[in-house]
Amino acid sequence: MRNSLFALFLLVAPFAAWASGGEGPELEHADIDLTDQASLQRGAKYFVNYCMGCHTLKYARYNRVAADIGITEAQLEEFLIFGDARSGELMTNSLRPEDGEKWFGTAIPDLTLVTRWRSPDWLFTYLKSYYVDDSRPYGVNNLVFPDVGMPHALADLQGVQEAVHADGGHDGGGHITGLKLVEPGTLTPEEYDNMARDITNFLTYVGEPIKLERRRLGVYVLLFLAVLGYLSYLLKKEYWKDVH
Repeated sequence: MRNSLFALFLLVAPFAAWASGGEGPELEHADIDLTDQASLQRGAKYFVNYCMGCHTLKYARYNRVAADIGITEAQLEEFLIFGDARSGELMTNSLRPEDGEKWFGTAIPDLTLVTRWRSPDWLFTYLKSYYVDDSRPYGVNNLVFPDVGMPHALADLQGVQEAVHADGGHDGGGHITGLKLVEPGTLTPEEYDNMARDITNFLTYVGEPIKLERRRLGVYVLLFLAVLGYLSYLLKKEYWKDVH
């Protein structure tokens, strides 16, 4: 029996370690709020303007997003749709997959479900964790996604960060213990954090648009089951009263 349990542990342990993310930087809490429509609207604006040139949301439609985040059809067409796309279409772009792979060395992922297969905290930390690395093709690397192929699309806003190593230096000689802003961007660190949080909030919504409604219905389902359980208990007592 003990041998069987030990074998089961050896089988499951690698998957548990993989699911926990293994070793890596501590993720910052995104502190998102899916009920904050102003944040969702800003996140949609930032995503369309800074991310959608390369990344798609191929499981989301423009008009569904507009309805959920509280903007009108006119606002959708004026601020979120560029080119010839129509409001009922999926949120894709004109970048051919083979071109993206040639330019960046890897296929460019669709981000509809990024916070489902990663997490909101992972995405929030990722957006804040670019740093200068001259060994990389685009001159930057990322703490939570080592050897990332994507350039820092928000560098002008965040500024330039350097890695701080365990020996106190910035040019190697130990593992990275943190990042230091050496060249400010057009946003203050607090403003950039808010922007990263808005993008994370929006992509968390996109990953599961029904999440708030699911939670609301879940409360009623649990209440129904509680009442049904109580009634079933009373019925059981009545049915078995002559036996007990």
